[in-house]
Amino acid sequence: MLSVAGGWSGGAAALPDPAVVKAQFISDRPPVPSSHASTICETPAGLLAAWFGGTHEGAVDVGIWLSRNAGGRWSEPEEVANGFDTARQRRFPCWNPVLFQRQNGDLLLFYKVGPSPATWWGMMRVSKDHGQSWTDLRRLPDGIVGPVRSKPIERWDGSLLCGSSSEDKGWRVHMETTDDPMKWWSSSGPLNAAFTVGAIQPTVLAHGLYKFQILCRTKQGRIYSSWSTNNAASWGELKRTALPNPNSAIDAVRLQGGHMLLVYNHSSVDRSRLNVAVSLDGQIWMAAMELENEPGSEFSYPAVIQAKDNLVHVTYTWKRQRIKHVVIDPAKVMLREIPEGRWPAP
Repeated sequence: MLSVAGGWSGGAAALPDPAVVKAQFISDRPPVPSSHASTICETPAGLLAAWFGGTHEGAVDVGIWLSRNAGGRWSEPEEVANGFDTARQRRFPCWNPVLFQRQNGDLLLFYKVGPSPATWWGMMRVSKDHGQSWTDLRRLPDGIVGPVRSKPIERWDGSLLCGSSSEDKGWRVHMETTDDPMKWWSSSGPLNAAFTVGAIQPTVLAHGLYKFQILCRTKQGRIYSSWSTNNAASWGELKRTALPNPNSAIDAVRLQGGHMLLVYNHSSVDRSRLNVAVSLDGQIWMAAMELENEPGSEFSYPAVIQAKDNLVHVTYTWKRQRIKHVVIDPAKVMLREIPEGRWPAP
């Protein structure tokens, strides 16, 4: 198995990467057969992770499951949301939860409900006690789904900048903003023509107070990127990057030292390898680690944050069965001499 710049191949006989502090499943015995599309955040009471799970993706029994980590161990998962529609007296599947801790203390849980990604609608819940209980269930306004897959960014004025997308008229990316998620939202409108680039699920990086970048999943075999230099008032053209993408979700975070860290599948054809890349400017990305590599298996939909103790936390789908949590020491990653452009073949 091929390792990237000394990375961890993730196979049964492979040794963990020295930068990996801990790797564990959130639940060794999940309460449902299938788990997918995790999200992670840090609250004053510890880490929280959520994902959608049920019989299989798109089944009506799929709900949003949550686990807490306050002392190094994850709690038993509990279902915190489902897709029951009281008006229609019918249950729909849930999709793509996103947890986000606001500076004002509110913990937000965004998720989607509906028969398919082309027809789903955005939902949101709020917790005032770090995820112990949830109140203020709300359906988002028509045309608004909230952060579609990756965490939003809270700007200097307290507003949220959310990477979003739609699939009802082809795959199109748009950005959503809100000062008060319970009351007011706005949308940028599509940033791409679906017949030119089929892009969804942007992850957002801040490069300063007013400069932002999005990186997007696409059908074109590559990650695409767009930039805004005016506080997200307008965005440039989506452009192809050198990074491969097998039509699968990605996530990125700006580290406290200024580097950008991206978790993604380094392939244009499948989700059997999961990699970490780093960048100083969001344009030139260098191979850093390999978290998983097992042909024929799926490791996908990563979520990544940096905690207050500087450690990086990644959660991702492990073979559609469980959610895996990996803790990385970024200092050990940044100390490596990583030759520019040293990539395995996608």
